[in-house]
Amino acid sequence: GYSACHWCHVMEKESFEDEATAVIMNKHFINIKIDREERPDLDHIYMDAVQAMTGSGGWPLNVFLTPDTMPFYGGTYFPPVRAYNRSSWKEVLLGVSKAFNEKRNEIDEQAETLTAHLVKSNSFGAISPDADDLFKAEKLEDAYKVIMKTADRKWGGFGNAPKFPQSFVIQYLLRYHYSYGEKEALDQAMISLDKMVDGGIYDQVGGGFARYSTDAEWLVPHFEKMLYDNALLLSVISEAYQHTKIEKYKGVIDEMISFIQRDLTHPQGGFYSALDADSEGEEGKFYVWKYEEVKEILKDQTELFCSFFDISPEGNWTEGDAIKNILWRKIDEKKFCELNKISGNELKDILQSGKEKLLKERYKRTSPQLDDKILLSWNCLMNTALSKAFAATGNINYRQLAIKNMQFLFNEFSENKSDAFFHSWKNGRAKHPAFLDDYAYLIQALIQLQEITGNTDYLIKAKKITELVIENFEEKDSGFFYYTSVNQKDILLRKKEVYDGAQPSGNAIMADNLYRLSLYFDNPEWREKAVGIVKVLGKAIVSHPTSFGAWLGLLQELVEGTSEIALVKPDPESLHIKVLDAYIPHKILMCTGVESNLFPLLRGKRVSVRENLYLCRNYTCQKPVNTVNQLIALIRPK
Repeated sequence: GYSACHWCHVMEKESFEDEATAVIMNKHFINIKIDREERPDLDHIYMDAVQAMTGSGGWPLNVFLTPDTMPFYGGTYFPPVRAYNRSSWKEVLLGVSKAFNEKRNEIDEQAETLTAHLVKSNSFGAISPDADDLFKAEKLEDAYKVIMKTADRKWGGFGNAPKFPQSFVIQYLLRYHYSYGEKEALDQAMISLDKMVDGGIYDQVGGGFARYSTDAEWLVPHFEKMLYDNALLLSVISEAYQHTKIEKYKGVIDEMISFIQRDLTHPQGGFYSALDADSEGEEGKFYVWKYEEVKEILKDQTELFCSFFDISPEGNWTEGDAIKNILWRKIDEKKFCELNKISGNELKDILQSGKEKLLKERYKRTSPQLDDKILLSWNCLMNTALSKAFAATGNINYRQLAIKNMQFLFNEFSENKSDAFFHSWKNGRAKHPAFLDDYAYLIQALIQLQEITGNTDYLIKAKKITELVIENFEEKDSGFFYYTSVNQKDILLRKKEVYDGAQPSGNAIMADNLYRLSLYFDNPEWREKAVGIVKVLGKAIVSHPTSFGAWLGLLQELVEGTSEIALVKPDPESLHIKVLDAYIPHKILMCTGVESNLFPLLRGKRVSVRENLYLCRNYTCQKPVNTVNQLIALIRPK
């Protein structure tokens, strides 16, 4: 399991800490407890096994293995006594032990059959004959139509409860609107973001998003806060702000980064993994309020504040016998001001003052447990998000946060200062060789960091790490990448992950990296690698866009092409910030104050006070311009 998993804690208390149960476990089994975030490679393998056996999966994940680590039985949560149509954990333990001792041949046969199935399901087909038809605008429209079939037009998001943020789908809708002017795409993207930002899934007092919502209205979250969820949402909200310039989104960006700095930042610049859902044995206790508590804290501001955030004596969430309030915005600020005959500034002051007072009071409570391990992959997702937040807002502090975090990752995760990295870090010690996601997200973060700083050292490092990934992770026949390095021997099989789950597929991000770096370094072979694996997935991306959201973003760029922008100007900082502020989704960007022939995009471009913005495609550049508006006119001629 993992530190913020509610049912993992429940099973731990009910069974693993029960002496009678422990006696059975220790007598009959070698018990190995694994943090699935430290060893996601093992989690992927054995989760697939349990899903194949039972048709479903989740955490806690309990798997029984033969001595040579082949799975033969498993499940998720087991109660201490028979309940919920589930056998008790003790019954399972004794039953498995009996079968293992009395029917060993059958157990071994079952394990070998299951392992063979896992190996077979890990292979992918060849490129289909009609793969080239994939790279057409009609396919993007087909994917858009599939997405909109599951769209909740009233409450935002996609599908039914429980609801997850689906950041990449929202990003696709924003970019689809940008390219084709489809109003419904923008409407669905914005209502999804707005309802999440207004809901209980967003911490209205302290900022930051919880893992998911248990209801369709985004009111009642599962209260744990994960670094990666907040990173992915920060990225897409930053894009939404660039695209719409709606001030509400900028406010959310600022609140989210304040939360990250306050609750999830190590003094050296790394980001912690998560905050638990529970405190004092109760889910959400740290975050919810009784009306009387709020009234005591806010005094004469109580009525308006409580009315706005739906706080009442009756509560809006009842768990067991307890009446609680989860803060959420049921009403638009402008409408609320009209109904209560106050100005927007008055309301803003009341809300800000009230939130500050409640936050101060909240920290007197017992805080949820902090998962203080630092993971390379999740830090890189947040690093990319900070780069995007800087681009959208121009807030220099966000760029400095990203730079400091990257330096921390170089210092603490790099294996002997080489291009090889570790996966996890805690208490001054890095461990476990990095996985594909670690490297893919790191390369992506380096590319983004170069765009916002102009420091080409990041780009050179990204290229070197990409070469390492190709050498150690690529499956030569298919072009896909294994999750684990060729040098890692302590696993049953080398998995290839292609679906976007809670985090984007490492293969999807790696394909995107290869495509971008092929443009930066004029490397057609890398572009062909990226296009090749997109072709293999082909129809699946278009038919199941919510499962392949990151792939869909790359497909969209391959269809529409990339704006290659070079900014060459003495003291380029102010113009650089203006270029970053513009919403140009499909681009690569280089910025320099000196002439350079090291990169194809900069080659032969003179430093000029007047003509300094170059737009290129396939290294064919148009006549330079000197304002962002002129640049945008070149990119999107009317």
